[in-house]
Amino acid sequence: MFIGTIHAEASTFEDYPAAIKKALDFLRSKDFTKVENGRIELEADNKMYAIVQRYETRDMAKGRPETHKKYIDIQYIADGQEYMGWCPFSPDLKVSEAYNPEKDVAFYEKLVPESNVVLAAGSFAVLYPDDVHRPCVDVEGEKSNVTKVVVKISLDLL
Repeated sequence: MFIGTIHAEASTFEDYPAAIKKALDFLRSKDFTKVENGRIELEADNKMYAIVQRYETRDMAKGRPETHKKYIDIQYIADGQEYMGWCPFSPDLKVSEAYNPEKDVAFYEKLVPESNVVLAAGSFAVLYPDDVHRPCVDVEGEKSNVTKVVVKISLDLL
C-alpha cells in the first residue's frame, strides 16, 4: 500500500505505472462531491473503472478486512475522513469468507498485525493484491459522511 494526496504536484506521480498515473489524473480532473454515485468506465473490457460512493463510516468491529486478486484499488476520499486498516498478506490471517472470483474479494477475521492510517479529503491509498485492507471505519469513534471514489485497475494493465 502507498498513500498520497491528490493535490501533490503532478511530477510526484512520474515514476508510477502508467495505469496508476491515468487513474490519478482522472481523480484530479473532477470535483467528485458533485458527481452522482455510480460506475464510470475508464478503459474498455472492465480493465479500469471508477465507482463513486457515499456512506457513513462504521465502527471498527463492523469492518471486514479484504483482499482482491484481479484488481488494484485506488481509494480516494473526496469528502469526509476514515480509518483505513492495513496489513500485508500473511499465513497468520484467518479467512472469514473465501475468495469469490465473481466479486474479486476475500474477507478475513482481522488484520494481523494491524496498522491504521487516517485518509482525509484529498487523500488516496493504492492497494495491491497483497494489501489486506479494512476501509470505511470511524476515526476515533466519530462518524463521518464520506464521498469516496474507488478506481479498480486490472492487473493486466501493469
